[in-house]
Amino acid sequence: MRIDILTIFPEMFDSPFGHSIIKRAKNKGIVKIFIHNIRDYSLTKNKNVDDYAFGGGAGMVMMIEPIALCIEKLKSERTYDDIIYMSPDGELLNQSIANHLSMYNNLIILCGHYKGIDERVREAYITREISIGDYVLSGGELAAAVLCDSIIRVIPGVLNDETSALSDSFQNDLLSPPVYTRPANYKGMKVPDILLSGNEKEIQKWKMSKAMERTALRRPDLLSDDD
Repeated sequence: MRIDILTIFPEMFDSPFGHSIIKRAKNKGIVKIFIHNIRDYSLTKNKNVDDYAFGGGAGMVMMIEPIALCIEKLKSERTYDDIIYMSPDGELLNQSIANHLSMYNNLIILCGHYKGIDERVREAYITREISIGDYVLSGGELAAAVLCDSIIRVIPGVLNDETSALSDSFQNDLLSPPVYTRPANYKGMKVPDILLSGNEKEIQKWKMSKAMERTALRRPDLLSDDD
């Protein structure tokens, strides 16, 4: 997979993409991430990327020209499955969306800033808008990093244990059951006996029961009427 990220703050991705799962995926050659500084495509003397909004109002607006030039250059080099704009009024990111996007070959992710981007960018170039929650961030960079992590970790070969991602919360519309590790007894707090029994069938039944119980308690909205 190739992911091209358009931003005016490329250095914000140094840390989230330089460690852990994403770094491992990059080192394995499973995913390639390219960060593009939108300012490099500005045709103004001072490399401006924003201007005042027509019609007035507080806040600056990101200009169409540098964004369009960057997207057009990338599209001239390859075909993209989606051009995503990280926006608080986009569709809410969930595991199903992450799973779906993980099967794509090429993605562009645009990070907005200030009061937003010129609406003509959304009309002419953006194919999908995604939000990571009902709140506003200072820019789209953190949201883009979250989206990338959610996508990359479910690509086959990224995680050491191929079944690990399949047992994550939300993969089957359930929260994950409780998990434990050594020691089996810590100051009287004991691991449930069933998990030490070696009976795989009963262990899986326990895990499913606990997942259902936790989901019903914490996220009943995930359970359909048939569950």
